Amino acid sequence: METLEIEGKNIQIFAAVNPGAPIIYLNNFALAGEKLYEAVKKAGTPDFTLVTIGRLKWNHDMTPWYLPPTAKHDSPCTGGADGYLRLLVDRIVPEAEGRLPGKPLWRGLAGYSLAGLFAVYSIFRTDAFSRVGSMSGSLWFDGIKEYVMEHKLVRVPECIYFSLGDKESSSKIKAFQPVQSNTEAIEEHFRSMGIETAYVLNRGSHYQKCNERTADGIKWMLECK
Repeated sequence: METLEIEGKNIQIFAAVNPGAPIIYLNNFALAGEKLYEAVKKAGTPDFTLVTIGRLKWNHDMTPWYLPPTAKHDSPCTGGADGYLRLLVDRIVPEAEGRLPGKPLWRGLAGYSLAGLFAVYSIFRTDAFSRVGSMSGSLWFDGIKEYVMEHKLVRVPECIYFSLGDKESSSKIKAFQPVQSNTEAIEEHFRSMGIETAYVLNRGSHYQKCNERTADGIKWMLECK
């Protein structure tokens, strides 16, 4: 594993065994790349390079527009996704891939929670990624369903993975309650476009088995045809 820092972001590169293997970028809430990579390898994934990005301004970097706090003691979402996406595509991707022995077969983007929202939003803003994983993605985010339905993709991805906990829509926080209906509508929309999709409803709440759910999504991204 190799570590570098770009504009305060912590980047961990878990290189593939073979040159030219696929590469997946994962925006990470905490600096827990090693544990996540262990979960991914335990899931029996094909050979690939994993790049995790941490030290994110979570409610800023991962959100497409401003949203007031969803709960009394929460922070607002301040809509910095476009700026962070430029950093990811223009700086982080070239730096990470420049350290590998060969050009990746394909490039994917994945994330959990708000990072899953960011992954979906990103394919409307860049053509850099051909596969997407949104694990327990925050697709409750006000306006995201309408945005997906009304905008054109910059690049039609080969496949998109969605997952959710079956108790997430039962949240006491009203803003979170549309997450399942929104996720299902967005997945159906992409599927109707002829994109290969998967939608997995896991048992439990948003905060259960995050690494395992992420690993399952990455495994599917690597194996989809």
